[in-house]
Amino acid sequence: MVRVKMMAAALTGLLAVSALAGCGGSDDTSSGSSGDGKLVLGFSQVGAESGWRTANTKSIQEAAAAAGYELKFSDAQGKQEKQIEAIRSFITQKVDVIAFSPVVTSGWDAVLKEAKDADIPVILTDRAVDSQDKSLYKTFLGSDFVKEGKEAGDWLVKQYEGKTDPVNVVELEGTVGAAPAIDRKKGFDEAITANPNIKVVKSQSGNFTRAEGKTVMEGILQSTPKIDVLYAHNDDMGLGAIEAIEAAGKKPGTDIKIITVDAVKDGMTALSEGKINYIVECSPLLGPQLMDLAKKVKAGETVEPRILTEETTFTQEQAKAALPDRKY
Repeated sequence: MVRVKMMAAALTGLLAVSALAGCGGSDDTSSGSSGDGKLVLGFSQVGAESGWRTANTKSIQEAAAAAGYELKFSDAQGKQEKQIEAIRSFITQKVDVIAFSPVVTSGWDAVLKEAKDADIPVILTDRAVDSQDKSLYKTFLGSDFVKEGKEAGDWLVKQYEGKTDPVNVVELEGTVGAAPAIDRKKGFDEAITANPNIKVVKSQSGNFTRAEGKTVMEGILQSTPKIDVLYAHNDDMGLGAIEAIEAAGKKPGTDIKIITVDAVKDGMTALSEGKINYIVECSPLLGPQLMDLAKKVKAGETVEPRILTEETTFTQEQAKAALPDRKY
């Protein structure tokens, strides 16, 4: 009899431990808001396609911990359907605020309306959506991608000022349909109209990844005999292209001038070494600003519909000076 009672007690203990293990996990769709009064933020990230994105994720995770928020994090792995699924999960969990960096610009109205109907405020980070109904989200925190493209183009125009020879530019675009890809192309195209000798002779998506940047550039080098300039929509694609350029026996930064966007540490290192000529910064450190905005929209405070991040540009000499203190 004593043995039976001991076994029953042990089984009861195991069941209790099992029940506790199932509570409060990030994949728990029935947990609801935090019971201890913490603000609960559901965040859906694009993925981990680049050094920039990794730094952005780290900034958000560290800022949430510093603010004392409960962060429910989801990695969409570059797929819109996964982000929509994550947002719906956040709605089911009744989080306090939803934030996400959209994979692409279109196709969000339905799920954003579901969040609005559930009275959960939404913040867009890094990338915008093309919804005509601006009431579906509270604010958009991020860079001015058109300005980034324009700054890249302005630098190029200055490099060839007063020269009349044709300048052949190859462009490595970001993910098709993504806001930074659309806007960085638009800004660059607008800027280079100041010099009719500058022409984009080849433009192809490298999907914001180093691997695809290398593969795409390998093909372009074989099909395009004269390339004067490479404009890559992010550092990672530019770094992949550098590998292809070097493998083809050419000298990046000299035989082919290279302009990129982001200014992550690997890109800045290549810039300081002369392999890249110019980088337009796009800061990934949005975490602290996002946490401040989450607190405000949760409290019902009015926030600006568009909040820009502070950024700059870098030459090779400026990269050398900035690298020792670079955080990403």
